[in-house]
Amino acid sequence: MQLLDNNDYTSLSADIKRWGRELGFAEIGITDTDLSNAEAEHQAWINKGFHGDMDYMAKHGTKRTRPADLVPNTVRVITARLDYLPPAAKESWGVIQDSEQAFISRYALGRDYHKVMRQKLQKLCNKVAANVEGFGDFKFESRVFTDSAPVLEVALAEKSGLGWRGKHTLLLNKDHGSWFFLGEIYTNLPLPVDQKATNHCGSCSACIDVCPTSAITAPYEVDARRCISYLTIELKGPIPLEFRPLIGNRVYGCDDCQLVCPWNKFAEITQEPDFYVRNGLDDVSLAECFSWSEAEFNQKMAGSAIYRIGYMQWLRNIAVGLGNAPSSPDIISALEARKNDSNELVREHVGWALQRHRLA
Repeated sequence: MQLLDNNDYTSLSADIKRWGRELGFAEIGITDTDLSNAEAEHQAWINKGFHGDMDYMAKHGTKRTRPADLVPNTVRVITARLDYLPPAAKESWGVIQDSEQAFISRYALGRDYHKVMRQKLQKLCNKVAANVEGFGDFKFESRVFTDSAPVLEVALAEKSGLGWRGKHTLLLNKDHGSWFFLGEIYTNLPLPVDQKATNHCGSCSACIDVCPTSAITAPYEVDARRCISYLTIELKGPIPLEFRPLIGNRVYGCDDCQLVCPWNKFAEITQEPDFYVRNGLDDVSLAECFSWSEAEFNQKMAGSAIYRIGYMQWLRNIAVGLGNAPSSPDIISALEARKNDSNELVREHVGWALQRHRLA
């Protein structure tokens, strides 16, 4: 049964966007569920093995590209973007070029975005539900997502007008760059849809040219197996030897492709306090990070996206950074302290790092 007539749906759509802004979202878009074009591209990417060890990218089959298969009765997807660039953070290139410092992707300097986005999206759902109750026998259905389920976030955001898929495969907005998170609400509300965004990358290849590991194998295509974000976050085992020197001091994620993007001159500082820098993570040395006990890591990273990689993977990443740092007594001493670590993964990467310094 129809809940409202078309004019009422248009009004409700405007209300949803206003409520979203009131909750702190930078922008709200609405799209249908047709991802047939994206489905073919996604499957081709999987077939190339570019997803690496991220088995979850393939195991859900078409649920990732057919929203109604994932959440029955879905006819629309409400998309949201939330700025995360923190104020007063140490300048990124300054950290990257200081090879004794630990560079952490800007999105991970504050609170875990999964929690923040989900809470805001659920509040928006609750607001919608409260405003559609009592209209005939229609039952409002919804489910929220943010980078945590088989959802093609960028494709949906592009279709809903929030931006276009850049050559680095992240979403770009002509007026706001790319320093933002995405989230989605799958719903059975037949709302009017927004116009798809147009592409404005043109002939620019800055992101492709700057990638330290040449992970952007072609415009709009990333081989995750080469990507520093994948290597430092998603990959659980040893980091391949060929990539370790290229990682530099990037110990959690990599922002190079965003840092050089011309559109990010329009990026806005976040108004969300949860994304402000915590525990000085924008300006911390590799040696200091390496000295943390597991209890210290757990305490400092509580509520952070970094917490999920775990202490041993954190030490693995720091060891690589120390191996790429200039030789000094402090660096060598930090590595020597863990050369007999009980964890094989840590021990192997420390051994590699020490060998780098012995050959320097």
